[in-house]
Amino acid sequence: MSFDNLYRKFIESGIQESINYDKFNRYLITHHSSSIEGSTLTVVETNLLLDEGITPKGKPLEHSLMVKDYYDALTFVLSKARNRKPITPKFIREIASCVNKNTGKVNNTALGHFDDSKGDYRLTSVTAGNEYFVAYDKVPGQVQEMCDSLNKHLPGKKTPERVYQLSFDAHYYLVTIHPFGDGNGRTSRLLMNYIQAYHKQPLGLVFSEDKADYIEALKATRSSGNLSSVRKFMMDQLTKYFKNEIAQFKKKDRGLSFSF
Repeated sequence: MSFDNLYRKFIESGIQESINYDKFNRYLITHHSSSIEGSTLTVVETNLLLDEGITPKGKPLEHSLMVKDYYDALTFVLSKARNRKPITPKFIREIASCVNKNTGKVNNTALGHFDDSKGDYRLTSVTAGNEYFVAYDKVPGQVQEMCDSLNKHLPGKKTPERVYQLSFDAHYYLVTIHPFGDGNGRTSRLLMNYIQAYHKQPLGLVFSEDKADYIEALKATRSSGNLSSVRKFMMDQLTKYFKNEIAQFKKKDRGLSFSF
């Protein structure tokens, strides 16, 4: 099935009109994005934490704080999307500040300190395996350049596929600039959701069980300079999400089988 047909099937299914769909969809996004970064909370534990404030037994408090911060950051991003504001470095730093509110730390370097919880840009080099990210002194200019470019393409009517493609590209560029000491992946995925919500499209996510493939897609794109790898992976994730939701929604039509 083509993406256009699957998208139409998802929109016409009525899934988004279900009671509490938006809330539990945000919970799902929060669960997967936090799990990618090390949270051990299950979907059920995430729901109980966000619904009732119940922290899971035997798991680090930091993981619960990460989940709560992410959910609050997602709520913040979606509230801003309703006003359809341009993307600015200040806004991106605000997202990072929300993400790191209770888990961020103050980092001391020879050039001074930077506070993750305040959305400060990093003042140190960053590596991941054999990959080197943008030099710290280039970060402010690169973020500004990215924002300027995004804002040229953000407004105006677009096909759903083009909206998603733009959001995937924004996510890739921000996570590759890696402007913060911590929370870069989460902030980048929230920027992706901002663009989707700005255009009133269903929100996408990266499934935590596909983390290895996610990292490989990012690495392949950095290596080749061609966005096709990350675009394909992210579109496959969106397709997976739509198919999962449609399958779950159909179960309601089958009703229950009583055994007493």
